[in-house]
Amino acid sequence: MISTPTYTLDDGTTVPALGLGTWPMDDAEAERAVGTALELGYRLVDTATNYRNETGVGRGVAASGIPREEVVVTTKLPGRHHGHAETLASFEESRARLGLEYVDLYLIHWPLPRLDRYVDSWRAMIELRERGLVRSIGVSNFTADHIRRLERETGVLPSVNQIELHPLFPQADLRAFHESKGIRTESWSPLGRGSEVLTDPAVVAVAEALGVTPAQAVLRWHTQLGALPIPKSGHPERLRENLDVFGFTLDPAQMAAVTDRPQRRLGGDPEVHEEF
Repeated sequence: MISTPTYTLDDGTTVPALGLGTWPMDDAEAERAVGTALELGYRLVDTATNYRNETGVGRGVAASGIPREEVVVTTKLPGRHHGHAETLASFEESRARLGLEYVDLYLIHWPLPRLDRYVDSWRAMIELRERGLVRSIGVSNFTADHIRRLERETGVLPSVNQIELHPLFPQADLRAFHESKGIRTESWSPLGRGSEVLTDPAVVAVAEALGVTPAQAVLRWHTQLGALPIPKSGHPERLRENLDVFGFTLDPAQMAAVTDRPQRRLGGDPEVHEEF
């Protein structure tokens, strides 16, 4: 079993430095992948209401036999449930599907600024944490301005911001903002899903020099940035490879080679993207 380093969040809880993403798995796929991943040594699993696989994730965790307190389970609030009362109700639905007494990390999936209800949701999430139903609270796809507003209006910063982050979109400015506020950066689509990242000659050259796969080189790049990647896979060997990225190091030139390319998003712009 592979051992994974951990980070301590600003609220004192700890999270593994790499986790398992589960989008777009269905319940059956998620249950199998979570079971395999936990057996290999993963201890962080990421899902969301909108992934429609919380039930499978919960079953995988329950069947693993691993003590509950050793597994960090993340889920996310969908846009259609923004608002204080709506967030509390949505959380209970997620908790029931997961079959858990508490959730380790609860995130607002997208800010949906046009609706202007994410602050109300954030207040509800603070309440859930105070009641002990959630260990840590955070956001996903929030900009620095969105986070500043949460701090200004509630006095509470998110412990995590899960954002699109990969070599095509390294988000240096937002990562620096997170660091200044004590927020942990979490990377979705860390391998640049559907792009040329893993076949890029510079990435391949770095991987070959280190004797690892391109995916391992990119995931190690994330961890050396201080980001927490959550690659998705259901294949046992790939799951093992993705977790086995803490026994080698990219030197500064290799870090730069992975990053040195034109930047572009592969997903939605948080200022306008709406996911209900």
